[in-house]
Amino acid sequence: MDLSPEIEKRKTFAIISHPDAGKTTLTEKFLLFGGAINTAGAIKRNKANQNTTSDFMEIEKQRGISVATSVMGFEYRGKRINILDTPGHKDFAEDTYRTLSAVDSVILVVDSVKGVEEQTEKLMQVCRMRNTPVIIFINKMDREGKDAFDLLDEIENKLSISLCPLSWPIGQGYTFKGVYNRYHKELNLFEASKTKVAESIVKVNNLDDEAIAEHLKESDIKQLKNDLELVEGIYGDVDKELYLEGLLAPVFFGSAINNFGVRELLDTFIDIAPSPKSREAEERDVKASDSKFTGFVFKIHANLDPNHRDRIAFLRICSGKFERNTFYYHTRLKKKLKFANPMDFMANEKSLVETAYPGDVVGLYDSGNFKIGDTLTEGEQLQFKGIPSFSPEIFKELENRDPFKTKQLEKGIQQLTEEGVAQLFIQQPGNRKLVGAVGELQFEVISFRLEHEYGAKAAFRMLNYRKSSWVTSTNKNQLTDMERRRASNIAYDKEGNTVFLAENDWVINLAKQDFPEVSFHTTSEFK
Repeated sequence: MDLSPEIEKRKTFAIISHPDAGKTTLTEKFLLFGGAINTAGAIKRNKANQNTTSDFMEIEKQRGISVATSVMGFEYRGKRINILDTPGHKDFAEDTYRTLSAVDSVILVVDSVKGVEEQTEKLMQVCRMRNTPVIIFINKMDREGKDAFDLLDEIENKLSISLCPLSWPIGQGYTFKGVYNRYHKELNLFEASKTKVAESIVKVNNLDDEAIAEHLKESDIKQLKNDLELVEGIYGDVDKELYLEGLLAPVFFGSAINNFGVRELLDTFIDIAPSPKSREAEERDVKASDSKFTGFVFKIHANLDPNHRDRIAFLRICSGKFERNTFYYHTRLKKKLKFANPMDFMANEKSLVETAYPGDVVGLYDSGNFKIGDTLTEGEQLQFKGIPSFSPEIFKELENRDPFKTKQLEKGIQQLTEEGVAQLFIQQPGNRKLVGAVGELQFEVISFRLEHEYGAKAAFRMLNYRKSSWVTSTNKNQLTDMERRRASNIAYDKEGNTVFLAENDWVINLAKQDFPEVSFHTTSEFK
């Protein structure tokens, strides 16, 4: 069976940014343009307060931030669009890193007022590790911010990537009139509308077209011509091959909250963004066009619907055709599983999936069979690469505040750490549970969810550890000797792997000197 028509239809991408750059708002406007929702702010906490469609966990609504990746799909211009809206906050960066393993391209949102921020640089480094194609959307052009040319220089210097603006802003802040689309040669004038699509598109042959004069002042036209002449001279035309290799980023300007510049971005994305390609597994490269089904779990979420206490594994399909009620081989457990109710998502709205193709993300109801990184096939022993755990920076001991809810606490912390919210380590003696995280906000989320989703109350006691390393050795005697002599620094992750916890780099370096045949790893991907 030829899968190429279905593969070419699909565009699977993540939207990433520093917190508050407008990433979730842009996601919602894509859904608005795609007809997946009728008005923005579709989910309401109460009559006076609206929340974005992709932020559906109760803590997200209360805090006004995204703390977990949302998965959404819709049809647009004959294409199947799969959007993964990621957390921007650095405390949840690991969820974003894992999500980047499941997409074929990225839209990076930059705040025109603040420019390139710290988290933006870190996210770009992860994209570069995978040579992921990137399109940049410079947001909030309706506010007084940095000059467009200055922003481009800053992005090129800080993110180390070549740029090519495909739209150009007409004015900025109070004088913002809209954008000129270099790629489709259109003048797009927008009315500010936060909840509906409101736009006026003027087709023009060139900037001397009389149609432009009907909509813009002579001074605006003159400035636009001067700007575009500079843009042509400095950046030239877009090289699609360089974009697909992750070396050049097309740039668009706009205001997501007011629907300025969003359609240009979406239409051009449809034209140039890659469809699903090959994926690297430990055994071989898996091509999207391979006839046999393969896929991997990149995210697990418990209690997506608090009323039903469900647990869903998000599966990225890499090759072949996924079908409901068909047995597939779980390569880690070495057993076959069948899925009666695989789900498609539009944020927290779900629908039943009969078939799915490479690039699609399906939700599988899970009774505890899946861990992040697990692979499903039609029988081949295969393990996809690229979903490691990273070394945490903050460690706290989990303490039970309600002994009558011990079982609920055990189940809750197990499920939440399997989701990747944080990492769980066991330390002896006493079977002490240590939670490792990148930031303080993760502990707040865990406490909140343990209480509201599992009915368990927990406290966290701060520990002095600041560094962790997974340790391995071909000399088993030396590893055992280190575990005995450095027992206070030893813990075990949920896979049973040995982890060395340290107060600082000096402690790790001393251990390396004392045990020269032991290897120290900063990620779990050491096998």
